[in-house]
Order: sequence, then structure tokens, then C-alpha cells
Amino acid sequence: MLSFFSERRWMVWSWGGAVLILASLWYTVQLDVQINEFFGSFYDLIQKALSEPNSVTLGQYFVQLITFGEIAGTYVAVALGGIFFTSHWLFRWRTAMVQKYHTLYHKARKLEGASQRVQEDTVKFSRLLEELGTTMIESVMLLVAFLPILLGLSSGIVISFFGDWQYGLVTSAVVWSLGITVVLLVAGWALRLVNLEYDIQKQEAAYRKILVKAEDDGSISPKTFAELYDDVRKIHYKNYFRYLWFNIARLSMLQANVLVPYVLLAPAIVSGAITLGVMQQIIRAFGKVEGAMMYIFKSWPSVIELLSVYKRLREFEEQIKETK
Repeated sequence: MLSFFSERRWMVWSWGGAVLILASLWYTVQLDVQINEFFGSFYDLIQKALSEPNSVTLGQYFVQLITFGEIAGTYVAVALGGIFFTSHWLFRWRTAMVQKYHTLYHKARKLEGASQRVQEDTVKFSRLLEELGTTMIESVMLLVAFLPILLGLSSGIVISFFGDWQYGLVTSAVVWSLGITVVLLVAGWALRLVNLEYDIQKQEAAYRKILVKAEDDGSISPKTFAELYDDVRKIHYKNYFRYLWFNIARLSMLQANVLVPYVLLAPAIVSGAITLGVMQQIIRAFGKVEGAMMYIFKSWPSVIELLSVYKRLREFEEQIKETK
């Protein structure tokens, strides 16, 4: 799976492309920081306008909106370019994998589900990496960019549970995010979700194989279809049942997560110690830090699927090595 980074013919695309993707992600994070600063001044302007009639002119108001438009427009342009290039980069990675498998297909074809591994799993691998890989890197960058901002904004502010401790907001974001992520990981491990996804793919592959054979062989019994599809049905029903329990915890925590910054800022809000603009900056920065740390929590279904695909491809490569 990693030949994309080790073979000479792919070096420019693999390493050069990776640097370009990282650069575009870092730039979008910096634009996100600028947007966060904008919301501070913008909401302070709104608070002034609402509390003191005619203290803000239409010109001042629209200048703020234009400023946001410039930052947001740049963000959209860079993000779109990054997404477009990342898609091409990951397709090259898939191509490198497929080419390697093609050269070994005289051995691989003897293995159960070889066609599915080469075609379907490489597609899933690149798609899931596009979905998860960039967001994981972006999450790390968001932590690096927004932790200092949150630390600076929380200085001297009294918050629930931590008083006026300078590191209270940062600590609460870390404790809450890590806490629910650990709970999620334990639940996923206890319910064996990765192994279950792997078993689903095995049953689906077996079902598809008998259908393909039936295209050329009219002697395949309908009873065989029924028996095989019954196995597919059972494994999917088992998956639905386990995810029911998993999603009870996941969705409950996501809803509770909305209130966390407001609970922490309650003393400062009630006492009027912060302005509307500062509150918005803190809540947004808190959300960025918290969201980045809960990357696994929010992306769990895709993480499960990627781990399952990786397990199947790794097993496939090991089987190819053992095949004579």
C-alpha cells in the first residue's frame, strides 16, 4: 500500500504533492484564525449598535461585511483548489497500488475475493483517505493555531469549575474531548465494530462471487442464493443492532457538546465580564480546539470502515507473498 512513497516513478507526485497539500491546509487554517478575529470585532460592533442607537454608521457595518467576504472568498478558493488537487493525488496513490497488484495478479487471482480487493477496496481506501486524512492533518493544525488563541482569550475570565485560572478553558476542552473520545473507543472495542465491518465485507464478497458464477453457469441453485443472502442479512442486522447502542452514546454526547462552552462561560456571561464579540471568539476558538481533539469521535463510522479496508488489503498483500 505504501509503494506510492517508495517507488522512484511516483516520488514527485507522492512527496511533492504531500507538501503542497499540507501547505494549502495550513493556509486555510490561518484564514480560519483571521475569521475568528473578525467575529470578535464584528459582534462588538453589533453590540455597540444595539445598545447605542446610531452609534454605528452603515458604512462601518458594510466595511465589516466586505472584510469577511474577502477572507471567506480567499478561503473558498484555496480550499477548492486543495480538494481538487487532493483528489488527483489520492487517485495516483490508488494507481500505484493497482499497478503493483496487477504485476502480481498471476498469483493474486488464486486468492478468494482477489478482484474485490484490487478494484473495490482500493477505491474505498483512496476515498476514505480523502475524507479522513486531510481532516486529521487539519485537526492537528487547528490545535496548533487555536490553543494559543483560546489561552489568550481566557486570561482573567472566571469560568465554571476552574475559577479565574488561566488554563481553565484549555484544560476543560482537553478533558471533555479526551473523555468522550475514550468512551467512544471503549464502546467501539467492546462492540467489535472493526471486526464486524470486516465480516460484512467477507459475506458481501461471497454473495457477489456466487452471483458472478451464476452469470455463466445456469446450474447454480436458487437455494444457494437464498442461503448466501441469509448470511448477508444476518450480519447486517447484527451491525444495525450494535450501532444502535453505539449511536445512543455518540448522538447524546454531540448534543451535550453544544452546551459545554456556555456552561463554562456562565459566570463571565452573567456578570457581564466579557463583550458579545469576546464571547463569540471564545466559543468559536473553544469549538475549534474541541472539534479537532474529537476528530476520531466525529469521524468514527469512516474510521471503522478505513481500518477494515486497511486490514483487508494488508491481509491480501500477505497472502500474495505466501502464494507460489
